Amino acid sequence: MFNGYAALASFLGAGVEFVEALTIILAVGVVRGWRSGLSGGLSALALLALLVGIIGAPLTKVMELPVLQFLVGLFMLFFGSRWLRKAVLRYAGLKSMHNEAENFEKELARQRAARGVQSDKMDRVGFVTAFSGTFLEGLEAILIVLAFGLGTHSMSSAVTGALAALAGVALLGISLRKPLSRVPENAMKFVVGLMLTSFGVFWIGESFGLHWPQSDLSILYLLLTFAGVSFVEIWRSQRLTRSQNSFTHAGQGSTAGRKA
Repeated sequence: MFNGYAALASFLGAGVEFVEALTIILAVGVVRGWRSGLSGGLSALALLALLVGIIGAPLTKVMELPVLQFLVGLFMLFFGSRWLRKAVLRYAGLKSMHNEAENFEKELARQRAARGVQSDKMDRVGFVTAFSGTFLEGLEAILIVLAFGLGTHSMSSAVTGALAALAGVALLGISLRKPLSRVPENAMKFVVGLMLTSFGVFWIGESFGLHWPQSDLSILYLLLTFAGVSFVEIWRSQRLTRSQNSFTHAGQGSTAGRKA
């Protein structure tokens, strides 16, 4: 049965990782050559697909084990809380927003600084950069897909969502040939962070035999709770920051007045 929750969560979570991988491949392609960038990215995707085939099926068969349920829930809680924390800090103004256009320029500078550009043939530096960047981002995407797929007992839905994200990012990258800076990546991370954290708490409780009220519907209650707490923290942090800035400006003004 198709699970919309797993598909949407995987689509958003994997989509964020694929956008970041695309940024690296584009930078390598522009500076080191498209052959090197595309070869490195596609090679990483092939290796990741092999890992999914080796790891995914066995995990699905033994998912009913409480220990594995706990480990999956713990991973989701850890990963989700990390994304959620960063999102709260960004929206509170305590951490700079993630900007793919800026990251693209930084990666361009790194590739140009490397020696031996060989845009007319396979470039080792470009291949390794595209391969490693795509592999690391793709590995995080796989972990998210496995977590949601195993957690919802709907691996096919989670994989479908991730494949849709991969196809969408790839098509946009091919057609535009520039970083997808307009993708609301920060908002996507915030939503996925809420989903992962909520499902992680739910799944850890399940592993200990906890009977949640109204069964799976408790995930929605957890999500709304975490969302409410996050928005309160964002509002509180913004208020404290404004108060500190006002106090600092007032102090600077009084100091200038005394000097005058």
